Amino acid sequence: MKTELIVTGTGFPTPDANRAGPGALVRRGDITLQFDAGRSTVQRLSGAGVWPPKLTAFFATHHHSDHLTGLQDLVLTRWNVDRRDESQPLPIVVPEGPCVDFVNRMLDPWTHDLDIRRQHSGRTTEPSHNLIAFPIPGPTDVVEVWSEGDVRVLAGQVRHEPVSPAVGYRIETPEGVIAITGDTKVCAEVARLAEGADVLLYEAMRFSAVRGENLGRDFVMDYHADTPLIGAQAQELQVPTLILTHLIPGPKSPEDKQLFADEVRAGGYTGELVVADDLDSYTLG
Repeated sequence: MKTELIVTGTGFPTPDANRAGPGALVRRGDITLQFDAGRSTVQRLSGAGVWPPKLTAFFATHHHSDHLTGLQDLVLTRWNVDRRDESQPLPIVVPEGPCVDFVNRMLDPWTHDLDIRRQHSGRTTEPSHNLIAFPIPGPTDVVEVWSEGDVRVLAGQVRHEPVSPAVGYRIETPEGVIAITGDTKVCAEVARLAEGADVLLYEAMRFSAVRGENLGRDFVMDYHADTPLIGAQAQELQVPTLILTHLIPGPKSPEDKQLFADEVRAGGYTGELVVADDLDSYTLG
């Protein structure tokens, strides 16, 4: 048995033809877990060989739109492509707060669409999901929020203020540990989440580039992770493999990707480093 991490989206709100919105898939055998669902997530799942009705569970890190716009599409697509009405409700695991409101209301705009599809096809079901809302972990806690067989998913707070709550996830399997930061500053909370991890999927921003853009978006540096600080933290944690995603500004060339790597290395990181493209993968076991 192997545990595989597939990066389903490495982009951020600025559209990029080659980078879907943020997301990551963890797969072990028949268990397939999707973390966040930015734009084009369904297409990337198809590229990863995951049939939407077979997805085991979904997890949200926070309620920013670029991490959730693909969730409606995912839930609707599961229902649309499963003509035999055999798919089970999708478990949607989210921290208590705004994510719960979003999930409860996300299909409201599609009432008329769903009505006519049912009437036309003679189907008796509607798109369904099972909302699992967990209390926000304490500042120093990493707590289990879902499990199946040998796979456990734990959540811990991260620092993405003024967005609150925001969590990262830790996936534990017999083959190893994968930590996913979601959106965050470099902080002690990430260190607790990633302690002993084999792979750390970290959002990454090149503050040096954003400062020089003169686009009036310097405020985004308030709640994202600067590449040299990522490198320093990953080195301190002795994480064997560091994968960068949610890349800001979006790389347009190999040279742009190398700038991310260079700045992480400047922070001191000496392990295996990947500046991810969509559908890049890493296997444990």
